[in-house]
Amino acid sequence: MRLKTTLDQWLTLYEIDRAGSIQAAATVLNKSHTTLIYAVKKLEGQLGISLIEVQGRRAVLTEDGKSLLRRANTLLDQAHELEVISEQLSKGIESEITIAVDHLCDQEWLYQPMAEYLVQNSTTSIQVVETSLSKTTEMVTSEQADIAIINLPITNYPAEAFGITTMVPVVAAHHPLAQKASLSLTDMSATSQIVIRDLGSETDRSSKQDVGWLKSRQRITVDNFDHAFRAIEQGVGFCRLPEHIVKSRANDKIVVLKIENAERYQVPLHLTLPKGVKTGLAAKCFYNMLQNAASKRM
Repeated sequence: MRLKTTLDQWLTLYEIDRAGSIQAAATVLNKSHTTLIYAVKKLEGQLGISLIEVQGRRAVLTEDGKSLLRRANTLLDQAHELEVISEQLSKGIESEITIAVDHLCDQEWLYQPMAEYLVQNSTTSIQVVETSLSKTTEMVTSEQADIAIINLPITNYPAEAFGITTMVPVVAAHHPLAQKASLSLTDMSATSQIVIRDLGSETDRSSKQDVGWLKSRQRITVDNFDHAFRAIEQGVGFCRLPEHIVKSRANDKIVVLKIENAERYQVPLHLTLPKGVKTGLAAKCFYNMLQNAASKRM
């Protein structure tokens, strides 16, 4: 099948639309004004429709031109991705990959497959970044991570089930709440609550997230579950912790509370590739190993 048009012609139309004039587009493409005019006229002749019209000093797309360009943008994106992938293939395996891990994830789910992966790959270093709430979303949408373990799926990013984390309320064994056989949310509201800080960007406070029941009269906010656990042991207050953390640090200093209608809740975790088709070979390999391990575990 022989095509009438080329990607270069659609790229010319795209740059004219983005720049707002043929002269400006010519500068971006490092071509002459005359060359671009000829390219557009040729494209119009091949398609049999008008693509550009002059309004004042601006060259703007006709409605037909806009309609076709919307579809051509997909082709241009795919062509760009092909070039990115080709460049990666020519360079071989990545020297480093970044894994974003939501703080609710059981770390064994990450590090057991990683140990196996490193046996097979001795050239790729791995950066592990712990995230929470809006920081989790930020690492994906800004493509800062090659692989991300997230909680709820993020819009427009495909996700695979990775596991489920159960959250339980915990307090020090010597805390007054630990002496009660049953508790209500009223009891909890009169007690200091330890919560985990949203680790998202400090410059965008509008994106900060709160999750769960937060009606205690006093909050103590910490960076991670390790700080929370130590605060609990000292009797600072109560906190909801992932059950796997509580079990891994089981001791007689803490107890799990029984709260009416609020004993525990579950958070699903998912695996995603923030960079999509631009993901490198090393990251894809590790992603597949994580996915296989999750399938066996669940």
